[in-house]
Amino acid sequence: MPKAKKRKRSILAPILALLLVLALAGTLLFSTFRDKIEHWEYPQRFTEYVEYYAGKYGIDPMILYAFIRSESNFDPNADSDAGARGLMQITEVTFDWIKMKIAPKESLTFDDLYDPETNIRFGSYFVSYCLDRYSGHLATAAAAYHSGVGTVDGLLGQEAYSTDGVTLDHYPYPQMRLYVKKITESYQHYSEIYK
Repeated sequence: MPKAKKRKRSILAPILALLLVLALAGTLLFSTFRDKIEHWEYPQRFTEYVEYYAGKYGIDPMILYAFIRSESNFDPNADSDAGARGLMQITEVTFDWIKMKIAPKESLTFDDLYDPETNIRFGSYFVSYCLDRYSGHLATAAAAYHSGVGTVDGLLGQEAYSTDGVTLDHYPYPQMRLYVKKITESYQHYSEIYK
């Protein structure tokens, strides 16, 4: 073999090896960077309370993270135009109803919903209630959390929105549809990121 060809091969081998190493390093860096972005976009905060009340009420914790992210983006002092408060955005009427169910003798007030533990405790109970009422169907439970159990029960009686009378197939209101999409997609991301 001519010396020029041997020299070309001997020069190309280290270059190819270096390119391969750089490509692998780039892949690892991209993967790490992507993981950091995903964890930043879908954080797990107030973990102690989320894990505890998820266990107490038999809910996948990733569902609770999805609700908290969608409702307040983990801001315990969040207020909505509808008067909902805290991490899981609970209205005063819903607070009073949940309090009657799980804390009738406790001296809690609507202002206590700014406390992360109280808010997650009440919100977890309501998510659990909605999931139980609608056979564990997350999308229908999310619609009820957002628009009210009465609204969803009314839609379930209409064939245009429910073929089985138990879960919703279609969501007639744009805000409800968007909310259900946010919750279900967020839950899917949480489940994939923290598997």
